[in-house]
Amino acid sequence: MALLLLGYEALDGKVAVATVNHGLRPEAAAECALVARQCERLGVRCDILDVKVAAGNVQHEARSARYDALLDWADQRGVGAVATAHHADDQLETILMRLNRGSGLKGMRGISRKIWLEGHGTPIVRPLLGFRRTELLRLVESCGVEFAFDPSNEDDRFDRARLRKALADADWLDPHAIARSAAYLAEADSTLEAVAGKLWDRGAEVGADQVSVPRTNHHDANARLLVRAGKALGIALAYGEVMGLLKSQLSRGNSKANVGGALIERREDVFLVRPEPPRRTG
Repeated sequence: MALLLLGYEALDGKVAVATVNHGLRPEAAAECALVARQCERLGVRCDILDVKVAAGNVQHEARSARYDALLDWADQRGVGAVATAHHADDQLETILMRLNRGSGLKGMRGISRKIWLEGHGTPIVRPLLGFRRTELLRLVESCGVEFAFDPSNEDDRFDRARLRKALADADWLDPHAIARSAAYLAEADSTLEAVAGKLWDRGAEVGADQVSVPRTNHHDANARLLVRAGKALGIALAYGEVMGLLKSQLSRGNSKANVGGALIERREDVFLVRPEPPRRTG
């Protein structure tokens, strides 16, 4: 609700609103209706988007379904950007969760202020990353606006909910300072990505079923080049998995290894990347 109120005021009412019903809880339809009522009072159109969440990691699949629905809606409506209500406490939780999972630089950049998802021309923006959760709650309460709490935020089945409870009394942590650190890490990541881009332009050779990329003395640069090579072949390689492969199998004498549907071969000055051959049966 805070995003709706602030966006309406900042943009002189020139906003469009969509709320997503994931169909995971019986209360979800009523919560979407609540958003629609608040929008009606402001004279703003609100579209309710019903989505189907695939099986698997519930929060991950719900996020994917939500963003796909919102971006399709935005593309159809000609909306300039999709704004989400992520705030400074979300940023703190995200960085600590990724730190606890051993994430590299890419993960430690946290929640980006602006991103584009593949296949969509509309960006996603997070204008509230500079606000604390308590500040936004006070704003909504002071405006007398009805709102709802998502019970999944208190559900111990989810890592984020458990971390949020653990952080409840950790007032020595400064989410704004950690957000600044995330911004510095994002800048470093962007710089390294630009370096990898120059290496790619100078030395990558792309064929129909094979890509050759320069081999450097730095795992990070190699991993970024190999991810690009996979993309050129239509293979979505995860940076973390490739980095792990470089530090383990391809650093211990092995000249070939498979990862994510790709066969990577280390040669003297280059890496060769091909689609993983079909497994033999029988």
